[in-house]
Amino acid sequence: MNTVRTLTREVAATQIPSGEKTLLPAGTRATLTQKLGGSYTVSTDSGLFRIEGRDGDTLGEAVIDNTVQAATLAGGAPDPAAIWTQLRQVFDPEIPVNIVDLGLVYTMDVSEDAAAGYKVDVAMTLTAPGCGMGPAIAEDAKTKILLVPGVGTADVRITWDPPWNQSMISEEGKMKLGLL
Repeated sequence: MNTVRTLTREVAATQIPSGEKTLLPAGTRATLTQKLGGSYTVSTDSGLFRIEGRDGDTLGEAVIDNTVQAATLAGGAPDPAAIWTQLRQVFDPEIPVNIVDLGLVYTMDVSEDAAAGYKVDVAMTLTAPGCGMGPAIAEDAKTKILLVPGVGTADVRITWDPPWNQSMISEEGKMKLGLL
């Protein structure tokens, strides 16, 4: 990929790996290094950043619409398959494999919530405890889950038990990473 672009307007971005939110000014030269999961990863003179898909136009790319087309189940419950599909749209900006195939998602539970309809609880981990992008990845997962029809609230919790290891990567993920 590695296409050099010039930002056409100021844009909100998340610095990698610190997870710090920042504004990149119009005119910034950025090399597009990854386009996965509804966001863009760019490299600038100031480091690596993630830009949301809705801001693709500033890179001369398409604006990514993350709307979910899924039916609800009986009683308005969200379809668990749609939630898993959304989780497969979440990527660590430095790794070209989604968090499900990386083996980072330990559990996903849907329950009724009297106040909000249906709640989704996700327990996930990261590839390394010091990953500064952890909160940004968890927030990305939560945002994508909330797009599923029937979901009223979502909680994405990062846990370190059990510790992640490469054996947790799916076969598809291992193929993408060249581990098979």
